[in-house]
Amino acid sequence: MSEHDVTLTVNGRRRRARVPARLTLVDFLREHLRLTGTHAGCEHGVCGACSVLLDGRPVRSCLIFAVQAQGAEITTVEGLAPEPGALSVLQDSFCEAHGLQCGFCTPGMLIAAEALLRTTLSPSEAEIRDAIGGNLCRCTGYKQIVDAVRLAAERLRGSNLAGAGHD
Repeated sequence: MSEHDVTLTVNGRRRRARVPARLTLVDFLREHLRLTGTHAGCEHGVCGACSVLLDGRPVRSCLIFAVQAQGAEITTVEGLAPEPGALSVLQDSFCEAHGLQCGFCTPGMLIAAEALLRTTLSPSEAEIRDAIGGNLCRCTGYKQIVDAVRLAAERLRGSNLAGAGHD
């Protein structure tokens, strides 16, 4: 089996490893780095549970090999929190608006919403639904998730966080 060296930045921390050529990014994150917040769902790129930010863009980590992420900056759901044990405004808004039920889709929903809120703090309902549209949820019917993203946008607009990674 062919192995390759890979170096990437995950949640602000530079990481190096020697990995099999066909190891997916989701498996690298979960098995090698023990970042289990990124969920392995369908493993076909359909459900969105494995979504991460790769150089600021949401991607399905089950469809990317770890070696393809060489030199990239990866943000997982664990990297959204401002510090260990704390919640980001977005994560707290999901809790407050009941935007999660079983929690399986939550990491992907949070990553999709984070990507949206990095580009606009005044998203319309259609923009929110479009942003999260690639993530399947079988529990909430999406209303509470949309409400949570709207609440986070409102909170971010009213805070000094608007200039810190959010526009």
